[in-house]
Amino acid sequence: MDELRIRGLRVFAHHGVYPEETRLGQTFVVNATLFLSTRRGGLADKLEDTVSYGEVCRFLTDFLQENTWKLLEAAAEHTCRALLLRYPLLRGVELELEKPSAPIPLPFDAVSVRITRRWHRAFLGLGSNLGDKKAWLDGAIAGLRQNPDIRVKAVSTYLTTKPYGGVEQADFLNAVAEVETLLPPEELLEALHRLEQAAGRERLIHWGPRTLDLDILFYDDLVQDDADLTIPHPDLQNRRFVLQPMTEIAPHFVHPVLGKTMRQLLDDLPEEG
Repeated sequence: MDELRIRGLRVFAHHGVYPEETRLGQTFVVNATLFLSTRRGGLADKLEDTVSYGEVCRFLTDFLQENTWKLLEAAAEHTCRALLLRYPLLRGVELELEKPSAPIPLPFDAVSVRITRRWHRAFLGLGSNLGDKKAWLDGAIAGLRQNPDIRVKAVSTYLTTKPYGGVEQADFLNAVAEVETLLPPEELLEALHRLEQAAGRERLIHWGPRTLDLDILFYDDLVQDDADLTIPHPDLQNRRFVLQPMTEIAPHFVHPVLGKTMRQLLDDLPEEG
């Protein structure tokens, strides 16, 4: 990924824990690295095909002056998010926010916070087998689109499937959505749970009937297994209702543990009886 760098941007703003800091203000120094592809702009030599560093400097200045936070961590977090939402060509941002005049009664040059935030690629499984199943899935997609930290890139065809897991119940309507998100996995899961709760989801029987079931199937190439969240979603390589829609929208995506594409995993499934 290419980089556009801004170094030593000085912004007079009002951030700090102490009342005199927010009242009187002080100078902050911003160092930013913007991750994007510069090739199109470089070949065409057109500003509209890249991100204007002059515009970004003005945006950073205005944003930090128009808002007030106690912590450098908060100022950096909100500024990164604002940049990524404002400029669609950005894939990520590394931001360092320096505070040369921090109220520390010792000799020092500056204190700073440096963070990196970026868009992540995730695949979500959607399912419903109660009530108006299509309406529940449509509502979930609409809910994802309404979240500014999530961009829906593709949605598979809805697929009617037999229930999985041995619980006798109605057939499911399933789909997979590809999204980009600024949320880390745990916060993305919380956002999915809020959509489930809004749909009246009740977790009474494991693998039982539900109005709406939303799962994180993949998150970049992350491999994670803890008490609250396992990624990739366990046992998906044996689930046609996952692999078929995954193959429709991302046939060449490689399972980070099994090392096979979605199409290969689908082809490996035994024929349905």
